[in-house]
Amino acid sequence: MPRVPFSRRTPSRPRSLAGQLFAMQVVIVAAVVAGCAVLAYVNAHSRAEDAARDQVVAAAVAVADSPAVVRAVRSADPSATLQPYAEQVRKDTGVAFVTIMTPEGIRWTHPDESLIGKHFLGHIAQAQRGETFTETYTGTLGPSMRVVTPVRDGGKITALVSVGITVDAISHQVRGQLTALVGVALAALAIGGLGTYVANRRLRRHTHGMAATELSRMYDYHQATLHAVREGLVLLDADRRVALCNDAARELLGLPEDVVGRYVDQLGLPASLTGAMLAAEPRVDEVHLTAERVVVVNTSPVRGGERRGTVVTLRDHTDLQALTGELDSVRGFAEALRSQAHEASNRLHTVVSLIELGRADDAVDFATAELQLAQALTDQVVAAVGEPVLAALLLGKAAEASERGVELTVTEDSSIDDGVLPAELAARDLVTVLGNLIDNAIDAAIDGSAGNGTRPRVEVTARVDGGELLLRVADSGQGVDPATIREVFRRGWTTKSEGHGLGLALVEQAARRAGGTVGLDRAAAGGAEFTVRLPLHLEVRA
Repeated sequence: MPRVPFSRRTPSRPRSLAGQLFAMQVVIVAAVVAGCAVLAYVNAHSRAEDAARDQVVAAAVAVADSPAVVRAVRSADPSATLQPYAEQVRKDTGVAFVTIMTPEGIRWTHPDESLIGKHFLGHIAQAQRGETFTETYTGTLGPSMRVVTPVRDGGKITALVSVGITVDAISHQVRGQLTALVGVALAALAIGGLGTYVANRRLRRHTHGMAATELSRMYDYHQATLHAVREGLVLLDADRRVALCNDAARELLGLPEDVVGRYVDQLGLPASLTGAMLAAEPRVDEVHLTAERVVVVNTSPVRGGERRGTVVTLRDHTDLQALTGELDSVRGFAEALRSQAHEASNRLHTVVSLIELGRADDAVDFATAELQLAQALTDQVVAAVGEPVLAALLLGKAAEASERGVELTVTEDSSIDDGVLPAELAARDLVTVLGNLIDNAIDAAIDGSAGNGTRPRVEVTARVDGGELLLRVADSGQGVDPATIREVFRRGWTTKSEGHGLGLALVEQAARRAGGTVGLDRAAAGGAEFTVRLPLHLEVRA
């Protein structure tokens, strides 16, 4: 038996959400239109019956109240007078029959003259009692809606009048209205279908033709991705309110769980960061400081013919910024070592030259003096600061300051024993705080001494004071204008013509992270004096 080749069937793609809604809406519109049409038909039929009832009652009452009918009933041959009269009324009113009869129900008139003199088919008991009533009854002309009312001569009932319209006539009238009703229903269905098609075509464009299951799956992926990605993501709507904020962004910015729906300027963020997020133009790799972190911000407006919102991405730059500061310090150390190696080479050549000239005593004196001068600061720092990280930093900065022509000294009251600093007080934060303060002090001292012939000086104090680590850096520069003291620690503040103004802002952030404070006063030498106090026994904030 030959084998049938196997063919894998490609699963059919589920109908799109727009297609499903279109089919559902068409069914709903059709059901609503059909229901309305049925109700309208029933209403039209009811109104036609009411109109027919009013018509026959009016005709019957008018005939019964006619004086000509009363006189004809008194005559010897009522049919001779009443038959032509009844036929004329029937034609004028458009009813099916006008029957005038005796109180006992014997016809005096009828459209079919052969039935005159025969008994009326229908109920007449109520009319005989003087009442006017209506009923639907099958008589000689078929089913009809009829009314029977008495004819009074004085106070006596002398005859009965029955006027009727056949049910077929009523139905014919309703069928005429039904044609127009069906036309209106079809027009409503067509307009509703067209409107539904237009709305669903727009929906299809917005949903990219995806089915409901695909949209649901995409939403699940979307939520999982937002929680998994470590880059902060904030979406702002056109009114500058937070439309979406993932976990990483809440952690980086210190935002609460219920941040969605709040305006950006109500989040308590630094002014510079708030301005970047609200900016109409894109921002690329801007560095901003929050209370605890350094973040890199990128913004991109969402446009589609009009501004719809802003996408904000955030990257944690705190560790990288600290590593960059450490790298700058190491680079400074290397530069200082290179300079010292160059100076040592020059001094060695000097010593060798003095020996070659036969002046050995002068060579010994020169070498001894240089050695004592180079060793003095090292001995002072090592004796005062037992913490290896701070000691290494001070030695490196002293060499760098000497290279730049700045005299860096450590005060006599400086004293930090090894092991005093708690493990929670990160060495990286110490490097950030003291390194940035010394760098700023060196720059300020050089700028302050330019043109006045004095040697720039920087004085550093590092000691344990009352359960706190006290770091103080003073310079001989021009100092800080009292009007700008509050702005010194703001991100972007700088006295340099070029620079980012991050150094002092990072100092304050590192001190705050360690639970400490930063103060600024005027130094004795006239420059600025920064004082940092870091607790040694308090829990450091994460």
